[in-house]
Amino acid sequence: MKVLFSSNKNPYFETFAEYIEKAFKDNGCRTFFFENRDLLIPNRIGKRVSWLHQWDLRRLNKKLIAIARSFKPDLFLEAGGWNILPDTVNALRDMGIRTALWTIDAPRIFGPIREAAPCYAVVFTGGSEAYELLKGLSIKNLHWLPFACDPDYHRPVKVSADDKKKYGCDICFVGSGWEELYPYRTRYLEALADFDVGIWGPGWEALRPTSPLRRFIRGGEMMPKEWVKIFSASKLVFHSHYRDPDGKIPCYQASPRVYEALACGSLLVVDSQPDVLKIFNPGEDLVVFDDVKGLRELVTYYLRHPKAAEKIAKTGRKKVLKNHTYKHRIKEILETVTRD
Repeated sequence: MKVLFSSNKNPYFETFAEYIEKAFKDNGCRTFFFENRDLLIPNRIGKRVSWLHQWDLRRLNKKLIAIARSFKPDLFLEAGGWNILPDTVNALRDMGIRTALWTIDAPRIFGPIREAAPCYAVVFTGGSEAYELLKGLSIKNLHWLPFACDPDYHRPVKVSADDKKKYGCDICFVGSGWEELYPYRTRYLEALADFDVGIWGPGWEALRPTSPLRRFIRGGEMMPKEWVKIFSASKLVFHSHYRDPDGKIPCYQASPRVYEALACGSLLVVDSQPDVLKIFNPGEDLVVFDDVKGLRELVTYYLRHPKAAEKIAKTGRKKVLKNHTYKHRIKEILETVTRD
């Protein structure tokens, strides 16, 4: 099958887009990648000058249609959904191309997705919250399709003595730290400030000067080949999901980091996220906390009982490798679009 895959790549390290592109190839597909954020007008200007943003969107969509006419794909998969216009999806359909959308982020900007989603032949949602938001629309084929891992990238690695010194800690966190977006994440980590914590990721440099976390910040954005070393060198991996500070934007999805950490053979300590609880068994595949008190109790217990931690970590890794790789996800997409 020939696939025109539309998503966004980070120029500095591999992300979701690379994993999906690779998974298509692993499933025997020929792919053409389209950068769906290749806009000329900076976002800060587009927000102020609407007509410029609309011109830029139309230019981007015309480019996509031209590529489709040349490449002649059997399937168009859009991962995201913000910048591909309904008329473009309809034009691809009229060209005989099967169209599919996979929503991937918390629904902070969901208007364009709600508008375009009914035009796709099949819609997949990375989180069950997006499924709930879209199920009232006239979408014939709507499916919940969670994220996954790529075992070629996400795996346990041997760490040298230097790596152990550089990356090793009792509790590690790798991810964004902008406090205005992730106040709960900051609060949870601050509750662990009397433990041996290591923090890496963008946004932590802007943390308020009085935060006890500042002494634990060890680096900014990292490539997967680096953060798999962090996971392998640390005793526990902490993760918490996005929560809207105002409580208006739902987010139930299990983030990619959940699957990635489990694939690295790490004991994952994660917040009580609805989709995590649908997919994994707390106490068997990973451990889940509801509040600061529960987080501290779990961390204390598993640091004191490393064999129990290792047993759960092994079970979690086995589960994601068996059922939750991107090769599994793309196989499901291909089977769905050819069946529905």
